[in-house]
Formats: sequence, C-alpha cells, structure tokens
Amino acid sequence: MTNFTFAATMAASVALAAPLSAQDLAAQNFKVIGIASTIPVAIYDEKPFWTETLPEASGGKLTADLTSIEQMGLDDQSMLRMMRLGVMDFAGMDITKMAGDDPRFEACDLAGTAPTAALAREACAAYKDVLNERMETNWNTKLLAIGASTPQVVWCRGDVASIDDLKGKKVRVFNNTLRDFISGVGATSVSIAFSEVVPALNNGVVDCAVTGSLSGNTAGWPEVTDSVFMLPLGWSFNVVAVNKGRWEALPAETRTFLEEQFAAYEDKMWATLDEGITQAELCNTGADGCELGRPTPVKLNQPSEADLARAAEIVRENVLPGWAARCGADCVEDWNARIGAVIGQEIAPN
Repeated sequence: MTNFTFAATMAASVALAAPLSAQDLAAQNFKVIGIASTIPVAIYDEKPFWTETLPEASGGKLTADLTSIEQMGLDDQSMLRMMRLGVMDFAGMDITKMAGDDPRFEACDLAGTAPTAALAREACAAYKDVLNERMETNWNTKLLAIGASTPQVVWCRGDVASIDDLKGKKVRVFNNTLRDFISGVGATSVSIAFSEVVPALNNGVVDCAVTGSLSGNTAGWPEVTDSVFMLPLGWSFNVVAVNKGRWEALPAETRTFLEEQFAAYEDKMWATLDEGITQAELCNTGADGCELGRPTPVKLNQPSEADLARAAEIVRENVLPGWAARCGADCVEDWNARIGAVIGQEIAPN
C-alpha cells in the first residue's frame, strides 16, 4: 500500500465519522499528553488525530495542545495518577505499563498468548468493558479507544536467532508479563524507559530489548543492534483515555461527536498496525517500498518450530501462572470467560 493509498483510506474513514452537527459544537481546547513521539502510533495516528483530524472534523471548534510523555518528563507508570488528578484532559498510554497499579491492565496482552493482530484485537475487545470499569472506578478516567503496536519482538546486539541464544542475557522489558516470559527463557529482565533504550543498547547496559518490529525501526534501534529475534511476544496495547470529570463537563453533543471520532480513531490504529507489519519487514531489510519507517537493514531471525513450542511452554508455566498470582481468582475467572474463550486458552485456578 502506498502512502497515498494509506492516507486516502484513513481520510475516508474519518470523513464517515464526522457528524453533520459539527457546526453546533461549543469551542473547546484540550490538554493532551501523548505516548512516546517516535513510535508509529504516535507518528501516524495520535499526532494527526489531535492536530489535524479533530480540528478539521469539528470545523475548528475542538483543538488540542499535544505534548509527548518524554517532553513532559513523565514516566509511563504515573499516567493514570496524573489523569486522576486532572493534570491533563486526555492521554495516550501503553495500558500494560499501568499493571503495577492493577494487574488487569495487562490481561489482554499477556506475553505470547495472541500470535496474530486479529486475534489480539478480538481478545482485547472482549475485555474492554473490564478495563473501562477499573479506570472509571479507581482512576476517575474513561477509556475511549484501544489499539496496538506491531508485534513486540527482541532486538539484540550480536546474532540472537533462538530462545536458547537469549539465556544469560540482559533484556529490556516494559511490563510484568514480559518479565515473566524472559525469566522463563533464563535471561535477566531490565526495566528501561523507551526513550533511554538506544543509549542502553549502545553502551552495553542491556544485550537485548523488546519493542515493536516497526517501533524499534522508527526509534533508530537498527543503528545499535545487529539482529531481531522475530518471536511475537505481545502487541503493546495503546489506549486513549479522558479525565472523567472533564468528560462529564462537556456538552452532550460534544461527547457524542467525540465518541464517533474515537471509534474511527480506533479503527485507524488497527489499520496502521496492519500496514505497519508489512512495512516493518521492508524497512528492517532496507528493501524498496519502506514508507512508514527508515530503510535500515538489520538481520531478522525467524523462530523455529522448536522455539515456538518452547515459547508455548513458557506461556503455560511462567506467564499465565505469574499473572494469575498477581491478579487473583476473580481475575482468572474473568480472563477465562472473556479472553481465554477467544484465544482458546485457560488459566488453571490456583
């Protein structure tokens, strides 16, 4: 898909979402904190939505001041706390990074459980009302849209071509479920903010780091790594949320308008993901047609059948029990009934 076709498709989806009553909206300006500015979701979805799509669809009535999380000097884990305090009106965030406050926030992205984007979307849709209930009840925050990044894979210094090659290495992760998986591999997990990973890899603080197959490319990771082990470990679900007090203070017609816009925005995030999966391979091999990233070659190592079998074993023995222990019996029951039913897995009661 060319950039022109991709842009035209997205413009059409947004146009369909624009209500006829946009001219009746009251003027509003929103304070928005965005996700890390170098990842594809931020570049191709988030920034265009707040700076172009929303103002244009609302006839200039709804505008936003967008600042990325790294510009604000915030850490990912603090985002819901900032939302609850009303520091910002809207925010984009990786929901799994909030799991220290509530393990349910990583439920639909447990490492290694959903191998395809379509399955990941269906699984998370089945759990969306649980996420929203927790956010509204405990964080005075409303969930508006949820999407995902390209497959979370392992970028490494040196040639890492199998699970066995990861043993003994220091691996950057960004949530608890990835930590469970890396522990099962026999490696050591290290928590490092996304914006600090390039120097950490360059200086040998870590041997490998987990992020999306396209996110790593757009952030310059091929410049400090030699190989990418393409074992899909998750999808890094990104959500858009709003402070509940700010939301409820908006006129009813504005809320309806925004709900339509965020439904289209969610579809656009998943369309970007589909395109991003193809683009990641082109960009990471330096092939012609790389348009959403940087054409920078890095060795892509595909997992073997033995790797896939070992990964499934680690999911059963480390990932699912680890999350169940953090979240409890009620969580397990909910997960089995919703996500487990979609992906065909079950967590045994403890």
